[in-house]
Amino acid sequence: MSFSQLKKKSQANIDALSKEIDKISKGSESYKDDRFWSPERDKSGNGYAVIRFLPPAEGEDLPWARMFSHGFQGKGGWFIENCPTTLGLPCPVCEGNNELWNSGVESDKEIARQRKRKLSYISNIYVVSDPANKQNEGKVFLYKYGKKIFDKISEKMKPQFEDESPMNPFDFWSGANFKLKIRTVQGYVNYDKSEFDSPEAFLEGNDKDLEKIWGMQYSLREFTNPSQFKSYEDLSSKLKQVLSGSTAGKASVAEESESSFEKAFPSKPKKETFDSDEDDDAMSYFEKLVDDE
Repeated sequence: MSFSQLKKKSQANIDALSKEIDKISKGSESYKDDRFWSPERDKSGNGYAVIRFLPPAEGEDLPWARMFSHGFQGKGGWFIENCPTTLGLPCPVCEGNNELWNSGVESDKEIARQRKRKLSYISNIYVVSDPANKQNEGKVFLYKYGKKIFDKISEKMKPQFEDESPMNPFDFWSGANFKLKIRTVQGYVNYDKSEFDSPEAFLEGNDKDLEKIWGMQYSLREFTNPSQFKSYEDLSSKLKQVLSGSTAGKASVAEESESSFEKAFPSKPKKETFDSDEDDDAMSYFEKLVDDE
């Protein structure tokens, strides 16, 4: 663009920028990622939808992205961050949890449980039925889910009993629809009654339609890209600030009432590590945080 063109478009530039400012002023709307689908629940906490897990997107090997994250509250606010152990890198929160867990003090173990990493997965899905939001039906979305749903996927791929045949839920031709049945049990979102339907070719196995759907899928690589994770130093600084409530990111033993500051920030991780992802449903945890606000 030349200088003369810039001058001619000066008013148009103001109008365009004003529209962008209006978008920003809407607040939380600017943070919504429309690529993601989530099931809607009624006032009693129940929900129902039918989805189809889709195969790997073009150029990718897996139909899911596997991620760890942390979410807990301290004196200085919330700590909600991606965990670098997703990439096989050290994490100050996990190291602190190891130290707390090995202290032998039950109260320290409880703190470690509260700050433990949460496991989640992201996959491409096709919404077959969404009674609460009919406009979503027939569309491709990203879906973030926890270990309990992934366990149901794993059970289909590797059945425990001899009378059950392995099934790939992500396959176009031999996969199956997934009936998502949501309840609220003791204040937490529960997916135990969710189940796969009988195996059936998706969209009647029409290759033309399937290829079109395949081309609409989103890449999952961005979610495990190193750029999505803060450095060890930045995470340590934020963790200190959240736990101490100090904007300077400093704390003393007196300020850290839950446990000693040294325990929370060890210089070296212990050989024995703490992890309890196996009994955790990440989505239930974070959905409860949203409901409580």
